[in-house]
Formats: sequence, structure tokens, C-alpha cells
Amino acid sequence: QVQLVESGGGLVQVGGSLRLSCAASGEIFSIDALGWYRQAPGKEREMVARVSAVNNRQYADSIKGRFTVSRDFAKNTVSLQMNSLKPEDTGVYYCHADVLPGPEYDAWGQGTQVTVAS
Repeated sequence: QVQLVESGGGLVQVGGSLRLSCAASGEIFSIDALGWYRQAPGKEREMVARVSAVNNRQYADSIKGRFTVSRDFAKNTVSLQMNSLKPEDTGVYYCHADVLPGPEYDAWGQGTQVTVAS
């Protein structure tokens, strides 16, 4: 099994920045992609950004140019630098790991709240 522990998040003003971090432990050799999802109130959970096992990065269109995802393969961590935050970025952010051999093995963090105040 893979365990994910997030840190960061909080309350920030419009245009501000926050950084989220996630540390993976357990069967880390089985991790494929690591990344972030978010869920706004009343909305479905959506992918924000992720990094594959070969360091390919994928971003949601809504955050391109503002957020940067990075993965430290030596430390088994993934971070999300969020700049130029908007009220619509508010939500619970979850760290996620694609765990081999398939989706039924995927891991989720406990979630961290990000609130952007206008």
C-alpha cells in the first residue's frame, strides 16, 4: 500500500501564492504518476496537475501558466506551487498516486483546504 501525507494550504488573498507538498511512503516502488486533484463545493473532483514516472507533466487547462507541479523522485514527494490564485481555485486539494498495477490500487491523501478570498 501507498500512504500520502499532504502539507500546506490555507487562506490567501486573490493574486496570492501557496505551496502544497505531499510525501509518499509505503510501497513507493509501485507508484506511477503522482499529482494533485481538487474538489470545489458542489463540484466533482478534478485533476489539477500530475507528474508521470518519467517526469512528464500534465496540467488542467484552468491552471496552466499559474501552477507548477514538481516531483522529487529521491524524496518521493510531489509539490504544487500555486501563483496568481483566483477565488475559483478554492477547494480541497488531494494528493493522488497512480499505483501499479491498476486504478483499484490508487492512493489518496487526506486533503488540504485552499481558500482564496476576494
